[in-house]
Formats: sequence, structure tokens, C-alpha cells
Amino acid sequence: MVSPVDISEGEAAPVRRGGRSIALAVLSVVLFLTFLDNTIVSVALGNIQTELHVGVSALQWVVGAYALTFAGAMLAFGMVGDEFGRKRVMLIGIVIFCGGSVLSASATGKDAIALLIAGRAVMGFGAAASEPGTLSMLRHLYTTERTRARALGVWTAVSGLALALGPVLGGALIGAWNWRAIFWFNLIVGVIALIAAAIVLPENSDPEAYRVDIPGFVFGGAAISALAFAVIMAESSGFASPVVIALLCIFVAAVFAFGWWEYKAPHPLLDPRFLRVPRFLTANVLAFCAYFATFAVFFFTALYLEEVVNDSGFQIALIFLPMTVLMVLASVLAGFWTISAGLRWSMFAGCLLFGVGLLLTGMTINPHPSYLPLAASLSLAGIGVGATVVPATSAALSSIPPERSGMAASATNTSREIGAVTGVAVLGALVNAQLHSDIVARMTKLGLPVGLQNYVINEVETGSATGPLAAKQAAAYGAIGKDVLNAAYNAFEAGLHAALYLSCGLVLVAGVFSFIVLGRREQPGPGLFKRNGGDR
Repeated sequence: MVSPVDISEGEAAPVRRGGRSIALAVLSVVLFLTFLDNTIVSVALGNIQTELHVGVSALQWVVGAYALTFAGAMLAFGMVGDEFGRKRVMLIGIVIFCGGSVLSASATGKDAIALLIAGRAVMGFGAAASEPGTLSMLRHLYTTERTRARALGVWTAVSGLALALGPVLGGALIGAWNWRAIFWFNLIVGVIALIAAAIVLPENSDPEAYRVDIPGFVFGGAAISALAFAVIMAESSGFASPVVIALLCIFVAAVFAFGWWEYKAPHPLLDPRFLRVPRFLTANVLAFCAYFATFAVFFFTALYLEEVVNDSGFQIALIFLPMTVLMVLASVLAGFWTISAGLRWSMFAGCLLFGVGLLLTGMTINPHPSYLPLAASLSLAGIGVGATVVPATSAALSSIPPERSGMAASATNTSREIGAVTGVAVLGALVNAQLHSDIVARMTKLGLPVGLQNYVINEVETGSATGPLAAKQAAAYGAIGKDVLNAAYNAFEAGLHAALYLSCGLVLVAGVFSFIVLGRREQPGPGLFKRNGGDR
């Protein structure tokens, strides 16, 4: 390992209007917009399916198109911002995001679903251009470690708030109109963010920036896309599918090509030597693992509460409300805690709290959960998220030279987004696999014929065999109907437990990894970050 670069504290970048607090507020609006769209659309899928008459695979791409373009292009846009100006790139990204929102909201006709998916992809591309600047510009607005840690607490609180409010806000917009209201809402907030950013934010860039690493962008994007496509497709066709195998081969080849090129490139998209810096390495590992696990809570726990527990949207919001509040509070306080306790203990404590919260959530959730134990378990997980992400983000920015802050921000954001995409796909496959195997075993024990088993499995996996209507339909068949319905609910619960426990283990391993890596004695590495000459 080598020691991180010693970044001197200097004067903050001048803000055009309103001071640093106003600039931070504007950056928070941009961040809120891009993070909100990770979760706000998830509650609209049923409404989209009803209106556009599309299948489940199309709905998966409504969610996946945004995340894939977001993750695939973000790393390159950090470098683009370093070269051409972080404010300029951010403004262009907001315009692209707004254009994608208009395309999605106005999708009609026989090609409506194709236009909606295309609009979502455009939105993800715009988010990839605008979000890295929200983090890298903090490095130039807040130049001391103390003030930067506090600003990062606000940044993380806003990102957590956006993720948590997505389903609640999306449900309210759909109730007021329909799924199109979500994208018109995005347009309105995007226009406000665009005007505010143009007026308030200062411009900054790397005066010695080099051209964007196009081969690195292509190889990296190919690796991310191939992996995401493979995992998502394997959920329905299995990992033995020729297409999935081919995608996994492309992923492996692209990863090797990316690593080979980045080591030899004169001005790499992601300098692999930065991964030898303990703080930068652990920051990206924790970012991936934290967001992988976070979506086990936001997607699958909420889905279980709706389909099995039969909670209303307001009841689910009430359960998640303490978690949302404490996640935001923990993010703010983590800035102060990180300064006094240090990165090593902050990261480990955050992962420990997050992991225990996931474990307790798995132990307390059932078809008839008590409010206080479940809300307390989710709240502990929320505290862990906030306490983990702040020191990880601070570590990434403080370990890289200021002129490469765009690259550092993009790398961390990309790790988070890949974790989210992979988490939803992998945990979804795990839940479905557990659901299928468990319900088959239970129905075989009940003596149901194979044909009826296949019908029930299809109804469960498409969501038709859940909710109050399903309970009434099951009651019409007497005891056997209730047994089948209970088998479906128990199978769903088993799948959810598997997802929560896997996420718990991953987070705890990440915490131990960061504790060990940051505890090693660092060796000096002169010349690692030089911009000219043979070394960087």
C-alpha cells in the first residue's frame, strides 16, 4: 500500500451569489433529483403495465435503463468535468435529464414502452453527467477536512433522503394523476436546478487536464453493461443460458481489457494506481456493498409489506419514516464523528450498525409484524447507511489530488450505482429462486399436481396471488386454497430472509475489510501522483 496524497488546505472556490451554503443547497437539489429517480419509478410499474399493456421484462428495463446508463457513463463524465469544467458539464447533464423526462412523460402510441425505456436511458445519461459534479465541487467549496466532512454529511443525508422518499413521493404523484406525473415532476425540479446552478455555482476544472480516455470509457462501459445484462437475464433464463454465458464472457474480457489499457494509458479514466491507496480502495468497496444492501431494504422489504402483510402506502410510509429521519440525522452527525474517531473506526462502526439492522429486520419481519420492533430494526439499518457512506465518501475525496476530484467522485458514485444495479438483480434472482424452490416443496407436500403448481408459481411470481383479492379467491377453495396461499406467503418470506441475510453478511465483511486495510502501516510512495514525467 502507498500513502494517500497530502492535500494542502487552501482558499475555497469563490461562489458567484449567496455564499457556500447556497451553493451547497443548489448541489443538493441536483443530487436529490438524480438519486430520487433510482426509486421513485418503482411504485409506478403497476400503473405503467395497466396503461401500456406490457410484460414484466419490459417493466424491468424501465428501471434498468436508467441505472445502466447512469453507472456506465458516470466514470467518464467525471473526467470530462475535470477537463471542460465541472459546472458546464453539470448544466449540460441537467438539460439532457430534462429532455429524457419529457420523452418519458409523453410516450404514447404503439411504441410507447420503447419511447419510455429510451427516455429513461436518456435520463440516466444526463444524471451521469450532472451527479459527479455535486461531489467533486464540494472539494473546491470546502477545502478543510472539518468543513468538508460536514458538507459531505449534508450530501449523504440528501442522497439517503431521496432514496427513502422515492416510493412515498411516487405514490402520491400517481394517486394525484398517473405515472406520467413522475416525469413532469422531474422536469419541473430539473428546470429549477438548472436555473439555480447557472446563477450560483462557480466554475472550476483541472488546468492541466488531459483528453478523455475514450478506450477506457468503452471497455469500462462494456464491462458494467455486460454484467448487468447477464445478471438480469439470468433471473428468468438461468446462468446456463448461452446468451448469459456469452455476456459473462464479454464482461470478463472487458474487465481485463480495461485493466490492461488503464495501466498503459498515459492519462487513464481510472488510474489503477489509486487503488493502492487504502482510503480510496476501501471507500469504493464500501460504496458498492452499502448500496447493494440498501436496495434489499427499499425494494424487497417494501414489496413484502405491500403484497404479504397487505399494508397500505401510508402504513408502509409510517414504518419507513423513522428510518428515513434517522438516516438523514446519522449522515449529518457522521461528519463530526468521522473527524473525532477517524475513518477506520467510523467505517467499521457504520457497517456493524447496518449489518445488525439488516439481521434484526430479517428476524422481525413476518406476515403479522409488530410495528415497533420492525421500525426499530429498519431504523438501525438506516443509521448504519448514513454512518457508512459519509466516511467512505470523505475517504475517496481526501485521498486523491484536488485536480482529480472529478475522477474520485465519479469512481465512488459508479461503485454505488453498480452496487445498486447488482443488488437489485442478484437479490431479485435470489428471492425468485428461493420463492420457486420453497413453494414447490410446500405444494408437493400438499399433494398438488404439477400443472396446478406451475399455475400457482406463475401467479405468485407475477404478483397476482398476493393481496386482499387473492385471500378472497383462496377462501373460495376452502382449506386447500388457504394452504396454497400460505405456502406462497411463506416462500416469499423465505426469499426475503435470504436476501436480508446475504446483504447483512456482505456489509459485515466490507466493514472487517476496511478495518484491516486501514489498519495496515502505510508505506510512502513518492511520485505516485505526479502529472508529468514517467510517474503519476
